[in-house]
Amino acid sequence: MSEARHQADDEGVRPAAHPLVETRGVSKRFGGVQALDDVSIAIRVGGVHGLVGENGAGKSTLAKLIGGVHRPDQGVLLVDGEEVSFHAPRAALAAGIATIAQEIALVPAGSVVENVLLGIESHSGGVLRGRELRRRFDELNERTGFGLDGRAIVRTLRVADQQKVEIMRAIARNARLVLMDEPTAALTRDETERLLEIIRTLAAGGTAVVLVSHYLEEVLSVCDTVTVMRNGRLVRTGPTAGETAASLVASMLGRDLSLIFPAKTPPPGESPVVLEVRDLYGGPLVQDVSLTVRAGEIVGLAGLLGSGRSELARSIFGADRRESGEVLVDGRPVSIRSPRAAAALGIAMLPESRKEQGLFMMRPVRENMSVVGLEAFSTLGIVRRRSESRRTDELARELDVRTPSQELAVTRLSGGNQQKVLFAKWLMRTPKLLIADEPTRGVDVGAKRQIHELIVRLAREGMAVLLISSEVEEVLGLSHRVLVMRSGRLVAEFEGEAATDEAVMNAAFGTSAAAA
Repeated sequence: MSEARHQADDEGVRPAAHPLVETRGVSKRFGGVQALDDVSIAIRVGGVHGLVGENGAGKSTLAKLIGGVHRPDQGVLLVDGEEVSFHAPRAALAAGIATIAQEIALVPAGSVVENVLLGIESHSGGVLRGRELRRRFDELNERTGFGLDGRAIVRTLRVADQQKVEIMRAIARNARLVLMDEPTAALTRDETERLLEIIRTLAAGGTAVVLVSHYLEEVLSVCDTVTVMRNGRLVRTGPTAGETAASLVASMLGRDLSLIFPAKTPPPGESPVVLEVRDLYGGPLVQDVSLTVRAGEIVGLAGLLGSGRSELARSIFGADRRESGEVLVDGRPVSIRSPRAAAALGIAMLPESRKEQGLFMMRPVRENMSVVGLEAFSTLGIVRRRSESRRTDELARELDVRTPSQELAVTRLSGGNQQKVLFAKWLMRTPKLLIADEPTRGVDVGAKRQIHELIVRLAREGMAVLLISSEVEEVLGLSHRVLVMRSGRLVAEFEGEAATDEAVMNAAFGTSAAAA
């Protein structure tokens, strides 16, 4: 038994004689990367067990090992005190272990009902009993309060709603243990609170929950036990009572790290306007929007899910068609009909989903970094690999992209490092305007701090930044001005002391008289 496990026992979290699920000295290696190293934890019946740590700490790997996605190279997994060996997630599910993965795994062409009840449908003589399926789904829908349309096709849903389908599917199976890997990453504040209440209800009913999350306040509010991991090793396990976000961060990083946002430098009063949007219309979620962003200024765009923030960004960048209105860059009207045209004008955009819209996940780190700046390393269409590698190495060092090789597929990196690669991709061209949509989604607290510092530094160096985030604290902490969207329109603008959490949320919900 590892020293860390003894420490966990000394801190008062002694597992029962037969915990529901237990790992003993499990290790897992992927090529040259030691993902888990001698990790031992015990998960109790009816407990909510948090797993925290930086990206790459081993949290998701441990959850996947328990859920049957991976098998340990060393050590054992026990369920009800008996050693088990899962060859696939289906085997884990048969043992009462359901997984809500960080990577959404649904049938895109299927309906919501079909996905939620897939594999546990009601049959009669080999024929699906549609009315019974609908009744069971309606009960789940009411229980969760998600309000999903059971007939909707999954591929047409937003990421947040697809996440809800995953959650409902796990709940439908009445699992004894539910593994949740970043389940709230795409949810609004209200939806997150609802999910946390569901987790409490599951635990009260005897279901164990393992919550892997970067949102430390959520862990502290819902978990009774927390395990801290670093570099594939277990640092400590103990009760959440008495823990704070700062104490968890210190254990995760092995050093203290201020949770305060980096200091902002106000742009000079005479800073030129880099981006101006006039009376922009782009479908139901972009209605008569006008805004400006100056050189060296960070303008935050806040609002609820579905308010039109991402749609506005995509319309400005040329990824979505706009119906009318003007976009001016450096005071000149421009026609942006595609992302390529936007990039040529010095506009960069970090999309909401790096995996679906920003990176080529199976291609090497080097190629992802250089893809938008290849002309700088090409002669007659032939890429000069030495020059390309030299520049990508420089950016990797500058942004602290942690990878054993530039030739490693970007999908093998942690979420935080993937996000840094996405930044590097656009910084290859030194844009004049950066549109950052959810720049820290799905990254750990250490990488989040680095990204915050990078955004502030870019603005200090003169870059204009339009920042979109579902985290109000992030918008307020980084932005010089905050714009609020609701139902496709800008409804409020705040600056200085007027920019508060309460003011922004009131405007987003329509409970404030503030006007833009």
